[in-house]
Amino acid sequence: MARSWILDRECGSLDSGLVADRGTPSLSPGAPGAHAPTGPWLGPAGPRGGGRAGGAPLPASQSLHTRRWSLTHPERYALQFADGHRRYITENNRAEIKNGSILCLNTAPDLEAEQLLGGLQSGSREGRREALRRLVLLSSDMTFAREVISRDGLQRLGTIIEDGDDLGEVLALGLRAFMELMEHGVVSWETLSIPFVRKVVCYVNMNLMDASVQPLALRLLESVTLSSPALGQLVKSEVPLDRLLVHLQVMNQQLQTKAMALLTALLQGASPAERKHMLDYLWQRNLRQFIYKNIIHSAAPLGDEMAHHLYVLQSLTLGLLEPRMRTPLDPYSQEQREQLQTLRQAAFESEGESLGTGLSADRRRSLCAREFRKLGFSNSNPGQDLERVPPGLLALDNMLYFSRHAPSAYSRFVLENSSREDKHECPFARSSIQLTVLLCELLRVGEPCSETAQDFSPMFFGQDQSFHELFCVGIQLLNKTWKEMRATQEDFDKVMQVVREQLARTLALKPTSLELFRTKVNALTYAEVLRLRQTERLHQEGTLAPPILELREKLKPELMGLIRQQRLLRLCEGTLFRKISSRRRQDKLWFCCLSPNHKVLQYGDVEEGADPPTPEGLSEQLPVADIRALLTGKDCPHVREKGSGKQNKDLYELAFSVSYDRGEEEAHLNFIAPSKREFHLWTDGLSALLGSPMGSEQTRLDLEQLLTMETKLRLLELENVPIPERPPPVPPPPTNFNFCYDCSIAEP
Repeated sequence: MARSWILDRECGSLDSGLVADRGTPSLSPGAPGAHAPTGPWLGPAGPRGGGRAGGAPLPASQSLHTRRWSLTHPERYALQFADGHRRYITENNRAEIKNGSILCLNTAPDLEAEQLLGGLQSGSREGRREALRRLVLLSSDMTFAREVISRDGLQRLGTIIEDGDDLGEVLALGLRAFMELMEHGVVSWETLSIPFVRKVVCYVNMNLMDASVQPLALRLLESVTLSSPALGQLVKSEVPLDRLLVHLQVMNQQLQTKAMALLTALLQGASPAERKHMLDYLWQRNLRQFIYKNIIHSAAPLGDEMAHHLYVLQSLTLGLLEPRMRTPLDPYSQEQREQLQTLRQAAFESEGESLGTGLSADRRRSLCAREFRKLGFSNSNPGQDLERVPPGLLALDNMLYFSRHAPSAYSRFVLENSSREDKHECPFARSSIQLTVLLCELLRVGEPCSETAQDFSPMFFGQDQSFHELFCVGIQLLNKTWKEMRATQEDFDKVMQVVREQLARTLALKPTSLELFRTKVNALTYAEVLRLRQTERLHQEGTLAPPILELREKLKPELMGLIRQQRLLRLCEGTLFRKISSRRRQDKLWFCCLSPNHKVLQYGDVEEGADPPTPEGLSEQLPVADIRALLTGKDCPHVREKGSGKQNKDLYELAFSVSYDRGEEEAHLNFIAPSKREFHLWTDGLSALLGSPMGSEQTRLDLEQLLTMETKLRLLELENVPIPERPPPVPPPPTNFNFCYDCSIAEP
């Protein structure tokens, strides 16, 4: 029975063999010729010597305790970590031993390797199976793997794999052990023989095969393909794409993942022309639809490895666009000139036909140049715009695709902007060129594949021609955002920044279809982008943390009182207002102010050009106590009586009135504010006089500014100190409160 023991730093080191004995050990037979303890050991932080040089495993003690443990040949034993992969303790990794680490005393790796390789020659199937199981368990350790490889272990495993006597568990264990040994990089994959690789290919191509064998065979061929170009070509010629498609259609997630891994490895090793041919064939065989329906939308969760391979497949497919992206337009190419004319005619076909009949060649060229300008090209010769790379000819491909597959949207875009003022029109061609560059950056077209990334878009596998379709959505979004921003030609770069943010945020949500992408990106309006930016800025500044929000709420009453005081002082200063006559003439001025004691509104007429009068010089007075209510906008009688003319509509936002008691009748004092700011100041001040809340936009802005400043001032001492989301828990009360020191007790 195994027992636990402690190897203590204070008792000695491994080379002296001192062990703190905490009981009588129970010995069990170990390696031949010796009895060794088989239980775990607890090791110190760092054994001081006693190991073999060059990373060899540390031997057991050779002096003290030899008689106690009957270790007549201590060099036959070595220590292992009991946890994880059971790695041997060597000179290289002994610093990893920490206090409390559990170690085991086991057979030395050279003897273990010799015994297991001998077991592979066993005549019994069960003996080989047990040796292979043990070999798989230990092969992840570099020390053991070197011992196996130095004794021709790879050749013996290769013989088992090539013979294929047992196509079940024995073959699966042999493949697994072979893979574990090769993963250490001691032996190059290029040294594998062609017959061996062909035999593994045979296992992949078999129909009736053990479910555990084919994933391992696919994994081995993937490593061969990625590591050896010559053997990769052999795998490519021996494993047909149709066979990999068969494996992908089997409802076995492990088999699907390894088949996808080999497929992406073959695509990465192919030349650009071969890769295009292979991808075209795979799309014809409906690989995209199968991935979308049976892998992405499978009931089983998508594993990290499959997500990586889907990212690689997406990246390689988008990489086919790179040659067009890197190729500028050739002004001498007849085909490309015809494509530009097709683009122009699709937008101005009827106009061009009607105006072009009977015109001279110079007049017709002038007409074409004008129409290309309307299309949004910066130059009369559109070829000069497309000489920029990127996007090169890819931008022309996108524009042609949009004009052919969404002709109504294309015509609407061009004609709508042609009818706008020159400074407000959204240039289609310039926008398309810049949008193509933007999409190439967001989708990383032409960039090498990452070895670990998993950032694929499910939408890519749900749509044919996904890049061009994404462009069609993006160009319509750009036109919509242009109108929302009321942009001019000078705002072009600002609009593109907003569109980049809209597309990037929506792609980050990983919509599963193009329709869902279109819905989400159109819902992300310019106003919503501004709101998200503000929220993120506040989060970065920490202003949305619960403690900060609580502080802001406590500061609000004080700051609102400050704003109220400022509004009343502004009313005391007074303002010049213009009177609106029945002829819509603003030819008379009058002045109104609040008395210093805030009890009377004083007002009277003023001559134009004269200085504002003093409160004592104003003839009219209105006691604040007589005011009933404050009216604004269309509720004001002097605006309501003027009808619905355009000028009156402009005055709605500046009009306000106060109703008051004049005897038994209700009267009104009517105002037209000189500016929107004065309107907010006066309505806030009058609301404060009446005891109503100040709800103007100016009050909200002033309050936000004051809150931000005051909060930052209060938090100056906490700069660079993280503020927790929740307050620390209050500790429980003590069991008793008898902790008062009695000073009357004399100390000894």
